[in-house]
Amino acid sequence: MTTRPGPRQRLLDAARELTYSQGVQVGVDAILKQADVARRSLYQHFGGKDGLVAEVLRSDGVLDRYRQVMDAAGDDPRERVLAVFDELDAITSRPGFRGCRYTAAELALTDPAHPAHGEVRAFKEGLHRLMAAELARHGHPDPGAGADQLLVLIDGVLAHAVTRPGACPALAARALAETVLAASR
Repeated sequence: MTTRPGPRQRLLDAARELTYSQGVQVGVDAILKQADVARRSLYQHFGGKDGLVAEVLRSDGVLDRYRQVMDAAGDDPRERVLAVFDELDAITSRPGFRGCRYTAAELALTDPAHPAHGEVRAFKEGLHRLMAAELARHGHPDPGAGADQLLVLIDGVLAHAVTRPGACPALAARALAETVLAASR
């Protein structure tokens, strides 16, 4: 017998799905209905929708997935970085791909005090540190600048794949990532 997740987890699962498929402006009522919880649970666990959206971003696990992909590629920093672009190709080819939830949230939430903005920045900084560390291990002369270039490529892949489905932008970006890596030689 499987145990049904509690209200907090059901809210997170519903919000994760709905904010990705419909955007962060999705209504609270839709989240509550899908989670099958009372409005009180939302406020009790997250203080409101803003807190729920921030928690969805904080708990998404995307950085962990990037690390897993890199770890599966072995110990060579070059191969680890390129594995990210191979994974992006797989991700952006999936049905229902809607782009980067972090960028979408950053653009959609106009209130500068919204707690989700801090989560977006923390994610992007974490990804930058991850890439810079690999570039440093690879002997890149300026790992921070190289990581900036890789993040532009990653963000570009995620945006381009939404606007031109089937274009395979991750493969083009992978070739450009090779030039960033070549600076290490």
